[in-house]
Amino acid sequence: MAVKTEARPRAAEIRPFTVEIPQAELDALRARVAATRWPEKETVADQSQGVQLATIQALARYWEKEYDWRKVEARLNAHPQFITEIDGLDIHFIHVRSKHEDALPLIVTHGWPGSIIEQLKIIEPLTNPTAHGGSPSDAFHVVIPSMPGYGFSGKPSEPGWGPERTARAWTELMKRLGYTRFVAQGGDWGAIITDLMGVQAPPELIGIHVNMPGVFPPDIDSLLQSDITGANNALGKLPPGLSPEERRASEQLDFIWKHVAYGLMMATRPQTLTGLADSPIGLAAFLLDHDAASLALISRVFAGQTEGLTRDDVLDNITLFWLTNTGVSASRLYAENKLSFFATKGVSPTIPVAVSVFPDELYQAPKSWAEQAYPNLIHYNKLNKGGHFAAWEQPELLVEEVRAGFRSLR
Repeated sequence: MAVKTEARPRAAEIRPFTVEIPQAELDALRARVAATRWPEKETVADQSQGVQLATIQALARYWEKEYDWRKVEARLNAHPQFITEIDGLDIHFIHVRSKHEDALPLIVTHGWPGSIIEQLKIIEPLTNPTAHGGSPSDAFHVVIPSMPGYGFSGKPSEPGWGPERTARAWTELMKRLGYTRFVAQGGDWGAIITDLMGVQAPPELIGIHVNMPGVFPPDIDSLLQSDITGANNALGKLPPGLSPEERRASEQLDFIWKHVAYGLMMATRPQTLTGLADSPIGLAAFLLDHDAASLALISRVFAGQTEGLTRDDVLDNITLFWLTNTGVSASRLYAENKLSFFATKGVSPTIPVAVSVFPDELYQAPKSWAEQAYPNLIHYNKLNKGGHFAAWEQPELLVEEVRAGFRSLR
């Protein structure tokens, strides 16, 4: 892979960055896809055994015959991109300043199995709101970094780059860009990192917005997490007095913990996932199988239906993973993490918090738990459409939620 950055005289220097993938690498990818050795068809009629053969074969046909990486490469290069070294590691980021000088600085963090590809659709509406149904007072200066081990950021060569360290690095990044007050947003890992920024509560951070809020009481989260085989009947041991919304969220979390084998593998044996570096189709299947609703949506897309995502959306992200060879390095974040994904993190009561709940998210966070998890909850809204990858799938809805969530902080 080839990229262009300027020489760096100092570690804190911010160097311009351009993506330029050699054609030979794209040709080699097509050849590898064409040479895939396929397994037999699943023995069930649904997705209970994972990504169905018809879905992954449809993806492979499009990837080999029609997909054009150069389109997303041009989209990436249309935005100002940079590299800077923070805490000994190169961090890649997009930085787009609004033409509105009173714009609010915002750092947005992607998740797994995502990348900065997730956020490309929200850059223009956030930075140029007057062209997208908003007013000048809705404008943001937008910073979108690639997490350590993801995309064009550096790959940690030693332990220690967990979500807490990333959260501290993001504050340093915003300060290095000259922002003395800013807000943060994220989903998936981005929500966890954003929550931890709220825990750390640097003086420059004036608010956070998350679309996968960490709201579960630790005792309920631990109970459900300890019953991944179902042998202990965790749902039968939930505390009495839960509301219908709290009970439903607990049932959803129980399902998650029973279907999160990919996360357990990355958390315990990331280096064993060598196949993610060797087989593009193996990588694609692994990245597709994140959650049931997202997989169902993507399967419909490759079956020819029109959804919030397109075939190109899906393959832009997977191809970025392949070209940067970050299947394994991205997985190590799970091994570095010592926190529960879904339990409360202890966000400071000094940090205003906005929460958006999408109907096809892993769970629908009850407002009662959000109020407990975030003592300074200033915005809570349930949407009628959208899932786990909100910025990617429903960018217009997420943009409006970000605007509304931070409007009182300007």
